[in-house]
Amino acid sequence: MSFNQLAQMGKMSVPYLDLDAHHAHRKSEFLAAIERVIDSGAFAGGAEVERFEEDFAVYCQSRYSMGVGSGTEALALALAAFGIGHGDEVITVSMSFIATAEAISAVGAKPVFVDIDETTFCLDPKQLEKALTSATKAIIPVHLFGQCADMNPINAFAQAHDLIVIEDAAQAHGAEYHGARAGSMGDAGCFSFYPGKNLGAFGEAGAVTTDREDIGERIQMLRDHGQTRKYYHDEIGSNGRMDGIQAAVLAIKLRSLDEGNRLRRNCAALYDEALRGIDSLKLPTSQRAEEHVRHIYPIRTTERSAVISAFQKANIGFGIHYPVPIHLQKAYAYLGYKVGDFPISEQCAEEFLSLPMYPELTSEQVRSVVETLEAVFS
Repeated sequence: MSFNQLAQMGKMSVPYLDLDAHHAHRKSEFLAAIERVIDSGAFAGGAEVERFEEDFAVYCQSRYSMGVGSGTEALALALAAFGIGHGDEVITVSMSFIATAEAISAVGAKPVFVDIDETTFCLDPKQLEKALTSATKAIIPVHLFGQCADMNPINAFAQAHDLIVIEDAAQAHGAEYHGARAGSMGDAGCFSFYPGKNLGAFGEAGAVTTDREDIGERIQMLRDHGQTRKYYHDEIGSNGRMDGIQAAVLAIKLRSLDEGNRLRRNCAALYDEALRGIDSLKLPTSQRAEEHVRHIYPIRTTERSAVISAFQKANIGFGIHYPVPIHLQKAYAYLGYKVGDFPISEQCAEEFLSLPMYPELTSEQVRSVVETLEAVFS
């Protein structure tokens, strides 16, 4: 249904994310899978995790996939597996959820921030040179909002300077870059399966993908207290195993991930068509529409407060991703960054407003969001 065909439809309340709608039609399948895990007694790791790891590796076009406890843990374990730690620097973006930087800090390394590209909202490869020092060991590009960073120049820069590339693909399940899947283009890829993600668990979970056997084996060891076999610990690791129940749920959802991403793109297309005539809005762009998985649909507006007020009155959900860039967070004040260091990230932080976006979002709900925005800017 085109947007113009929706012109006469009335407004309705619209949640920012509707997990009930996302899960309802598969509830019996989820319950059967959970019962299977209960009967097996394999709650931490086990056969369900191994099956999901195999399926997810194939989906991501990677040789190996290791299920872990969260996306943050995935990043930290990947960094640790490559030997990155105290005295090392890792280049990443300030416009991201803080977990990207937290993982760097968790292994004792120092996050070094660069600004984003104003078109993709991902790491701007042209900024890498100015952030490079003799202590730089890795780059973490963030595939923000469901669109892959510009990986060709990033990988070329990394190769020229002998750096590791770890993709933060926490928001990019199924996204592609010139036909290559997110998580398959760097030395490793890291995913979050937080419930609201395109591929979400029933709690916390994550995964690391890689083509390197040595890194896969090291992550398997580090996520299990550094054990090579039970009670024999070669390194100091952590408890980073994936739960069996989460793996069983994710395996079910993985089968419909591509369809969910297609439906998200359809919703984004409706927003694009309806909102492009509002001069006061800047819409998100897609370098290659068929490769963007539209985890989040962020508009930019200098009238954010007015839009929020209108949404609240109309009972329309929204998000702000992210109101304070990481370099200006109190937690990272010790790094000495200041306002003005990364102007694009800072401006986006002041203007971003995320519209409702999920596979089950209806065209009528999109129309309600659009009408509310039109009323604000009329």
